[in-house]
Formats: sequence, structure tokens, C-alpha cells
Amino acid sequence: METDFTQRFLFAEADIRGELVCLEESYAHVLAKHPYPEPVAVLLGEMMAAATLLASTIKFDGLLILQATASGAVPLLMVECFSDHRIRALARYAPEHDFSAGDSLAGLMPEGLLAITIEPDRGQRYQGLVSLQGASLAECLQEYFASSEQLPSYFVLQADGRRARGMLLQQLPAEVITDEQQRQDSWQHHVTLAQTLSAEELQGLENRLILHRLYHQETVELFAGRAVEFECSCSRERSANALASLGHADVTQLLQEQNGRIEVDCQFCNQRYYFDAGDVTNLFAAKSENSVQSTVH
Repeated sequence: METDFTQRFLFAEADIRGELVCLEESYAHVLAKHPYPEPVAVLLGEMMAAATLLASTIKFDGLLILQATASGAVPLLMVECFSDHRIRALARYAPEHDFSAGDSLAGLMPEGLLAITIEPDRGQRYQGLVSLQGASLAECLQEYFASSEQLPSYFVLQADGRRARGMLLQQLPAEVITDEQQRQDSWQHHVTLAQTLSAEELQGLENRLILHRLYHQETVELFAGRAVEFECSCSRERSANALASLGHADVTQLLQEQNGRIEVDCQFCNQRYYFDAGDVTNLFAAKSENSVQSTVH
């Protein structure tokens, strides 16, 4: 199995599905782009694992964005994960803050808000919100699914700056167990066992061993893994479109302020795109031509 993948599992005797994710290379790509302090790198790894789990369990074709904003030392965590598991991520933090290994989510991101946005290739955009009041990102996500989706869910998220891991359990519609009390007991039983999984086990064991360690008395079907990879969707064309959206006057002024050469940086991957006076002229000439053709048709 590759180092970056997500893998689904199902219980034969319970209406519960699960997903396990492991991220190494994609996580390393993200951390290599910026000198994140350890607590920020850990939070961002957990966000990457969470976004991958969500993209794997929600049925859609398109882009899922997991974004946390706050007023503290870490004002932004953002992960974009496509339904085919291409992923990128970034964080913003206060360089002057004295980060320590014991920093909590609440301490780093007070008054925080977590947004889950789905931008499908076809259909309407969807966004759900939940406050970052839990002790961990996993708790916040559990609260979101319990209150907004009425879908019992249990998350385990763990990152250490080298590997990001995660596990998700979700209750399915009643088929195997139809009695409501038995369904609740079954769900609580599986969550209780999942709560015994240590960070060392999650980081150090293969998925099959994790499931055997937790649920060796049950029949669990583990499906083939699906690869996850880092990919930034930035391009010179997208940067040019962003400039064009500012308008000709503002871009001309920006060109003068930057001594005849506009620099556009991608915050995700640090790629830089440059535009001189000739590029700007061609950009707005092409925009004007496209506008005329659209009007004629």
C-alpha cells in the first residue's frame, strides 16, 4: 500500500461504516512549503486527515473545503480535498506567538468557527458551520454531525509532523439492527472500543491490525485503499484571471507600484507567477474580445 491512502471498512453485524486514512507524502509536501511551528503542523495534519475522511464518505464529485478561522495565534487553517483525493492545505499563524507543544485548539484558535464547504462539479454549493468549542478538532466535527446532520459520527485524528492519521465511524440507516435501543447500544459499543485506540497504535499499526486490535470478535470487511496525493490547483491562467477580476485601472496601478512587474504568489505551494506590462495589455485585450464575442452571440 502507498504511504497516502484512505480505506473503507464495514461491519457485518452492525449498521456502521468506517474509514481510515494515512497521509505521509502529501503531509510532507504541505509542511515543506512553510516553516510551521509544531502545534500548527499538528493541527494542519489533523485537518488534512479530517478533510480526506469527509471527502471519502460524502457522495459528490467536486471539491470539499474544510476551513477553520479564529481570532488567536492561528487565524486560519484550510484544506482543499477533491473527490478524487487530490489535496492541498495551508495555515496562517502569528510568528510572534510563543508556541509550545502543549498548546490546545481552544488556546490557539479562540472564538473559532469551522466551515465545511462542498463545491460540486454540478449542482448547488453547500456549507455547514460549527463553532470550535470542543477540546479537539475531532470533537468539533462530531458535534457538527450530531447537531447539523443528525448522523452519529466518531472521529479519531492524530498528527505528529511526519504522519497524519484518522479514523471515522458513522452509523448507517437501520437494516441489520432495526430495534432502536439495540442500535444505540451497538453504536455505543463500537465507539467505546474505538476510544481505546492509542495514538501510538494509530500511528504505528497497519489498518488491518488496527481493526483486529479493536474488533477482533466481529466480522469486519476492509476494502481496497484509494490513493491520496498532494496537488496544487494554482496556474498562471488562474492567477491571470484573479488579476483581471481586479479591473484594468487597479492592475495598471499595481503594475506601477511594483516597478513594472506584478508578482502573484500561491499561498498553498509558494509558486510565483510574474506579469509585466505586455502581459497586462494582452490580458485585458483578450478579456475585452471575449466580452464582445459573448455579447454578439
